[in-house]
Amino acid sequence: MKSHRTAIFQALFVVFLWATSWVFIKIGLEDMPPVIFAGLRYFIAFLLLAIALFYNEAKYEIKRLSVKTWLRLALLGALLYAVTQGAVFISLAYLSAVTTNLVMSFSATGVAALSVFWLNEKPTWLQWGGILLAMIGALIYFLPVAIPQSQLFGLSAALVGVAANVISSVLGREINRTEAHHPLVVTTVSMGIGSILLLTAGFFLEAPPTMTLRGWGIIIWLALANTAFAFTVWNHTLRTLTAAESSVIGGTMMIWIPILAVLFLRETISAKEAFGLIITGAGALVVQLRKRPPTAKPPSA
Repeated sequence: MKSHRTAIFQALFVVFLWATSWVFIKIGLEDMPPVIFAGLRYFIAFLLLAIALFYNEAKYEIKRLSVKTWLRLALLGALLYAVTQGAVFISLAYLSAVTTNLVMSFSATGVAALSVFWLNEKPTWLQWGGILLAMIGALIYFLPVAIPQSQLFGLSAALVGVAANVISSVLGREINRTEAHHPLVVTTVSMGIGSILLLTAGFFLEAPPTMTLRGWGIIIWLALANTAFAFTVWNHTLRTLTAAESSVIGGTMMIWIPILAVLFLRETISAKEAFGLIITGAGALVVQLRKRPPTAKPPSA
């Protein structure tokens, strides 16, 4: 029970770090094209993780990985980093943070539904109620949303990101819940493959940018704190949390992103939007109030 609560708080902290990423990304996109920007972020993070793995005993696991495991980690990296994160960066280049956040928020429902068939993890009625409440809060906050013709490409990218995020979230849960592989190995290998694909695509599709000191600072911070550290902790929490729990906790970014946007991107929040934030936060809390199976020993005082 204590480890479950710890995993929840760790996941919430990671989600806050990821929410700050959206502010940094919007600022960085003023200087850098989206795909190269995303590729540099995750490739540098991969290099940092590779150094950390070199000094960790978990590095010996790499030699024992089967071909099947390599393929699964490669698929996870391609979906989670190359497609999902690449789509988010592209979407943010064409859409506001609010609109992109709205579209990505619907990943929770997809993950909950897919995990029933893929992982045989059936959310309780209370958890389904929490997911539904979170979705209602998101709709209250964001709707009505009008998408101009010029932003349709960004919307399409966001929808691709949602689909890839749903599949990669469930796949990541399946890989991590067995506890057969160290989280650092899972993160390093999958991020390495995904970031190389993403960076390669960036240099094929976009012109190399003229890097500024601000741009490098943003990339290094995102790579070190918001990526290398955050994704390692997130993979660790997936050993304890279900796919539905992780997805709804990830959905709390819908709360943090608007707050950070007001503080740093000069966006505003109406009374209706504030009410939506409260409902969304309540949904994220309710999904955690599920009954745990009884243990052999009662908890100590």
